[in-house]
Amino acid sequence: MQPRTHLYENYIADIKQTLDRLPLFAVEAAVKRVVATWKSNGQVLIMGNGGSAATALHMACDLSKNTAIPGHRRLRALSLNDNMALFSALGNDLQYENVFAEQIRTLADVGDLVIAISASGNSPNILNGVQVAKELGATTIGFTGYLGGKLAGMVDIPIVVPNHCIEQIEDMHMMLEHIVTVAVREAIQQSVASVASVA
Repeated sequence: MQPRTHLYENYIADIKQTLDRLPLFAVEAAVKRVVATWKSNGQVLIMGNGGSAATALHMACDLSKNTAIPGHRRLRALSLNDNMALFSALGNDLQYENVFAEQIRTLADVGDLVIAISASGNSPNILNGVQVAKELGATTIGFTGYLGGKLAGMVDIPIVVPNHCIEQIEDMHMMLEHIVTVAVREAIQQSVASVASVA
């Protein structure tokens, strides 16, 4: 079998093109919102389906662990995909479209941040979760792709990956969560150092 190098080269070329077109202004707005949530002692709730669920788990882990400074308040981040017993109970009893909305009703409050990850931007359970988050006064960020879907028009801060390949959109979402984590960590470190210097 001949190696399909053209396929690999095209994939990499598309990734490079997408990287050059990422909405960095929206990424910066998201970073500022995460930092503001930390400063107000709010929490970050993250949700996604399938590959986006994996990204949500990864992001919650990174924001919780990789931004922590010993002796200082931690950033509280939770993936709504974590509790499989609750997730499946909600899906079974209240339908899959409500698995995130019902958790957000329990957990979210004014000043909290809800991050929704959906490549299509049209997953009903994601959209329902965002709607409830807005009703409760939480700020919302959406990681999406294609043309943004309905999600981009619902959230406070849309981050739309300009790409039409789901695998590449998910690649970019994972990279973006790492960028956000690195930037949030730096901002928290600077904030802590600034307070320490004044004291």
